[in-house]
Formats: sequence, C-alpha cells, structure tokens
Amino acid sequence: MILATGERRGGSTRLVHQLLRDSAIRFPNSIAVKSRSEVLTYADLDSYSDRLAARLGLEGVGRGDRVGILLPKSMASVVSVYSALKAGTTYVPLDADAPGERLAVIAKDCQIRTLLSCSEKVKRAGEMVAKGAGIEKVFFIDCDKPAAGQEPGRSPLRGVEVFSWPETLALSERPSAVAATDDKPAYILYTSGSTGVPKGVVVSHRSCLAFVEWAAGNVALSPRDIVACHAPLHFDISTFSIFSTCKAGGSVLMIPEKVPMFPVQLAALIEQEKVTVWYSVPSVLTLLILFGNLSSRDLSNLRAVVFAGEVFPTKFLRQLMSIVPKARFLNWYGPTETNVCTFYEVPQPGPDAASSVPIGKACPGTVVYAVKDDGREVTSIGEVGELYVRGPTVMQGYWGDPEKTNRVLVTDPLDSDAIACRTGDFVSLDESGNFLFLGRRDGMVKTRGYRVELGEIEAVLNSHPQVMEAVVVPAPDDLVGNRLHAFVSVGKPGGLTSEEILTYCTSRLPKYMIPDQVTLRDALPKTSSGKTDRVLLARSIAPDGVKG
Repeated sequence: MILATGERRGGSTRLVHQLLRDSAIRFPNSIAVKSRSEVLTYADLDSYSDRLAARLGLEGVGRGDRVGILLPKSMASVVSVYSALKAGTTYVPLDADAPGERLAVIAKDCQIRTLLSCSEKVKRAGEMVAKGAGIEKVFFIDCDKPAAGQEPGRSPLRGVEVFSWPETLALSERPSAVAATDDKPAYILYTSGSTGVPKGVVVSHRSCLAFVEWAAGNVALSPRDIVACHAPLHFDISTFSIFSTCKAGGSVLMIPEKVPMFPVQLAALIEQEKVTVWYSVPSVLTLLILFGNLSSRDLSNLRAVVFAGEVFPTKFLRQLMSIVPKARFLNWYGPTETNVCTFYEVPQPGPDAASSVPIGKACPGTVVYAVKDDGREVTSIGEVGELYVRGPTVMQGYWGDPEKTNRVLVTDPLDSDAIACRTGDFVSLDESGNFLFLGRRDGMVKTRGYRVELGEIEAVLNSHPQVMEAVVVPAPDDLVGNRLHAFVSVGKPGGLTSEEILTYCTSRLPKYMIPDQVTLRDALPKTSSGKTDRVLLARSIAPDGVKG
C-alpha cells in the first residue's frame, strides 16, 4: 500500500468530511450547492448530512460498511456523500442510469447492504434487489424536490427496510463521533474490467485529501468561485467539484445529466450562472465549440478551464482558447488508480493543429517516471516507456482482488524499498521535459471521457447465446475520443440482427459502453497464430468513422 503524510490538526486525523464542517463554520450562509433553481447553503448541507448520518448510525450503519449511492446528479447526491463519510462508512457511487444487473454485480462485489437513493430511482433500486444485490436498507433523500405527493412504496423493494426523507429530517441530533484514521477507505469507484466484471478502486481519506488540496491550490479556488460539476459521482472528476470547492468555500453548480447533450443549453447555463471554473472531459468542450455558439456568449467570468480523461484535439482547443483568451487552460492527467498525477498549463495562443498537448510534469509530492521495456528509465527525447506513479494520491488497491492489485501496485523499479503504480500508459518526453501521452498498453480506451476495457464489452457480447465470437475495435473520433465498433460472428446469416444485439447490450452495459455500430459476419478474420485479426478489422472501418 502507498501511504502519504496526511494533514493533522491538534493531533487528530484529518478526514474528508471535515472540509464541510470547516466551511459550514466559516461560510454558513454561502451557497454550497446549486441544482437548477434550488440551493443549499453550507449550513444546510452540514445539517442535512448530519441528520442522515445520524439516521444511518441509529439503524446500525457505520464504520466498515460500504454504502451505495444511487442518485442522479443533484443536491441530494452531495448530501449523500457527506452523510456516508460522517457516518464512518465508505461510499460507493453507482451509475444511476446503468442496468440493474450491472449495479447488482457491483453491490454484491463489495457487499453493499445500504443504499442511499431517491423516489426517482426507486424502480432502478428495485431492479438491483431483484437481481440479488443483497440490499437490506434503502434511505430516500428527496431534498431537491418533494416526491410528487407520495412516498416511495415498498412494492419494488420487497424485503427491504425503507426510510423516508421526512423521517430523517425529524432528527435533530448530530451523528455520533466515529473513530477513524486517514488510511481508511473514503470511497470506491468502479471502473471497467477486462474480464467482464467491474473492478473497484479503493481510495483512502488521505489519498483523496492529497488530491483535493493540491487541486484547490492549482486552480487557486476561492469563496468567490462557481465551479461547474459536470461529471457524475462515479467518475473521479467529481471529487474536484465536490471536495475542492468545499475546501475553498465556493459554490458547486450541478449540471443536469442531459444538458451536456445540448451544447446551446449548456453554453447558456455557463453564461447565466457566471461559472468561473470548468472541469470536464474534452469531448464535452468540443461539442460546445462546434455547436454551442460560444462566440455570442459572455464567458468573461470563466477564469479556468480544466480538462482530463482523454486527448483534446488541438484544433478545437486552440479555438476555445481564442474564444476565452483570459482563462487558464489546464490539462490534468491520471487514471482512476492515481487520480491526477501530472499537469500541464497550456500557454496562449495554444498549440498548433499538428502538435499534441503534453500531460506535463509530476504534481508536487508525486514521483512520476517512465520505464522502457529493458527496465531502464526514459531520460531522452524520443524514448518510449510505460508511466509509473508513486505518491500520496495513489489508490490502496482493487476491492477484494489482491491478485489484480499486485499486478498494478508493484515494487518500484527505481527504488526497491517503495511501491509504485503501473498506469499501463505509454509516454515519451518532449524537449521541455514534459510527458507526452502515446497510448495504452492493453485494450483499454477512452470514450466520452470514460475509461473502458474493450474486453468487458466483448464479454457481454460473447455471453449472447447466438454469438459465436465478438471483437470491439475503437475508431478515433474528434468528438468523443473513440467510437466503439463491434464485429460479431453469428455463424449463420439471417438469424440474429444488429438491433437485437444492441438491445441485449442495453440491458447489461452503461450507455457509454454500448457499441456505436455492430457489424455481423459469418466469421472473424484470424492471424497466422490463430488469433482474431484486430488490425484487419480496424482497417475495415470507414475512414470517416462509424455511424451510431
């Protein structure tokens, strides 16, 4: 395990939820969270999360438990995060739009017995229960809006104890103090797994705070900032908007889930709400540039644009920098296992179209280097190696999977007394000593800002009883990073259709993992060694991309 020195005050361990307690004292009447037209002050957020944490404690939920969060992006989702942490539990954010079967797999993997949800998601919670998730208690949080005249019924949640939001609000007490250390897991983020089973990245309070405090300083967050929360809770980008903003006493603006699909609405929201800091994947920014009519907007309040998660096409980045010339542009890099480990501030007027944006240099307190196949460190321009990371933001490991953990957290090849994280990313150095991202070692790609194991999609496709073989090939795309093209062998033509395969995937995979196109073939091509010829399949994709 990689440990780092946590911040300590008065001899006590510093924990993530203490950020809220501090800001509630310093800025009680300032807006902590805004979702549509509703707001929570820091005092409100502290009070609501106290009551829910107390309710959890009264019902026997506490230290050592994993608590699932099944909520749309909202004020309630922020309340749920701080409540789970205050109760001494580890929170596990779930994709609120993912199929119930996938959510049940995650719940069973880390033994989630308690779920924080809302009336809107009662059906999805019921699907989890029906799929054997093992949920025993569901606490509903409807602080954004009342539940349309009715409490969520027990019918979709048979055998599950249900606690309503009014019951929680009736409590006036604060949660009992929970003895905890900063090496205790704060949250578990599930990412795509090559075997078809998602893997849980375990992040401690100490590691989370190391990132949160660095990020707040790197962007120079202040109480005057309005930070857009574009990412859902199960995406690690969300930890910046929720926790770093709280540390600074700023305001988080929750961007509704469907708004990013409508660039004109998103651009209008950024202007109307006077957003000062934006952090998202580049594909969202690309859509804004192409279809958001940004040149007609007053974006003068936007002072920092942070992007991460995938490569930002330089032609679009340069356009955005010309539209918002006074803003800082920051490229943050790091897989979920390390959070952000390198950063690069893009100088004006931006890169030319033929160049790539560096992922930069190591964050302070973090050691980052690349190792060549021969085991030696990359030190010269043009040399290529796999990136290794050692530092305070590195994960504790994969939940319940020591074998996979030991393949990623390894003895540091440059220091046998230390442990380092293998990222699986190939990089090289530029003339300024910045790292340049070159690609993945394995079959992992980025699409729509999400890291996806192609093998997980293939595992689902191959599970269809009529599919003989399936391969997913990424097709580079300026808008979403990569589109996913599935080639499926069904043996006999005229039976299974592409539409039926996509329907099958829809019930088993989150939206961003569903193939953009499915091509049916009698058989898939093979190499001389008998392996599926992925290169040949990739070449068969039309150069103008695939159609969804």
